[in-house]
Amino acid sequence: MACNSCSTGKDGQPKGCKNNGTCGTDSCNKLTVFDWLSNMSLPNGEKPFDWVEVRFKNGRKHYYKNTENLSLSIGDVVATQAQAGHDIGMVTLVGELVRVQMKRKNISETPEEFFKIYRKASQRDIDIWQGARDKEEAMKVKARQFAIDLKLQMKISDIEYQGDASKATFYYTAEERVDFRELIKVFAKEFRTRIEMKQVGFRQEAARLGGIGSCGRELCCSTWLTDFRSVSTSSARYQQLSLNPQKLAGQCGKLKCCLNYELDTYLDALKSFPKSDIKLQTEKGVGVCQKTDIFKGYMWYAYEGEWMNWHKLTTAQAKEIIEINSKKKKVASLEEYAQDLVEDTKTDFENVVGQDSLTRFDSPKRSRKRRNNRNKNKRRSKNNAK
Repeated sequence: MACNSCSTGKDGQPKGCKNNGTCGTDSCNKLTVFDWLSNMSLPNGEKPFDWVEVRFKNGRKHYYKNTENLSLSIGDVVATQAQAGHDIGMVTLVGELVRVQMKRKNISETPEEFFKIYRKASQRDIDIWQGARDKEEAMKVKARQFAIDLKLQMKISDIEYQGDASKATFYYTAEERVDFRELIKVFAKEFRTRIEMKQVGFRQEAARLGGIGSCGRELCCSTWLTDFRSVSTSSARYQQLSLNPQKLAGQCGKLKCCLNYELDTYLDALKSFPKSDIKLQTEKGVGVCQKTDIFKGYMWYAYEGEWMNWHKLTTAQAKEIIEINSKKKKVASLEEYAQDLVEDTKTDFENVVGQDSLTRFDSPKRSRKRRNNRNKNKRRSKNNAK
């Protein structure tokens, strides 16, 4: 659900969030955490936890100490301390759940140096912040052109202004190390602000920009996924997926993060299967595993030299043969085990909601007219034949 400023305009094009993500709706609050401890009172009159989670552009979050004891709630726009000047962000979490989040991310509650919250943002702070945010898209177009003119092998994916408009952070991706010293001089001369270059990975770039995945939903990395686990091709092999880079790669160009979602289930299921690299010794030949069906519990074996003929065995049958082989004995052949597996190849077809009818969307009157015309044509053809 989005606010009016996030909806489409009269021309049908998206207007974007005019509130810079401060409206508090679902589409603006990416990667938010539901505060399930908000209605719980602290025991023995303990003071509330004095750290606050603040979100900035594209899901970037930091934790700040509320040294001024401000009364803050989720959705408040605050001015926070920065390395130089101040930044503007929105409070996304307060109270005891912040302690849980900091512990999960290994952030100390008593660091030697920490950033703090100055105040709730005034209207002047918000106006400066919004003015700076409005410049970012035009700056990105110019910045990319400057990088192309200098023939730098890099891609500037996003620009983020600091809340007081005193610094602009340029996020970029590159395959190799880039010498952008000359580029920074051009940026400083053109944009007249402090410049910071920050290299991000391709997964982080996709998370910042967002998009729609092949499943038809928003990218996991831009909506809820915060920890980027490494994904290898072995995840696809365990799930018996074809190693097609075009299908396995996401919008970031790397392997899809969702390959890891069901991997543990597949690994648990494979524990009941004999290892596929174990060969079955028979008097007819050596059987090599060609395919495994995890869901039905079948394994296909082929004799060495007869790769086109596969024999389907159950996991129990394969284990039985392996146990016999461990006693240095051989079975007669794979056929005597596979012959017990008889498949029902009969296929029943059903008419589901008239899906086999090409005229199922026609009106009854139109269908009746078409049927009458067809009957007239049949009678006419019979008369001509006579």
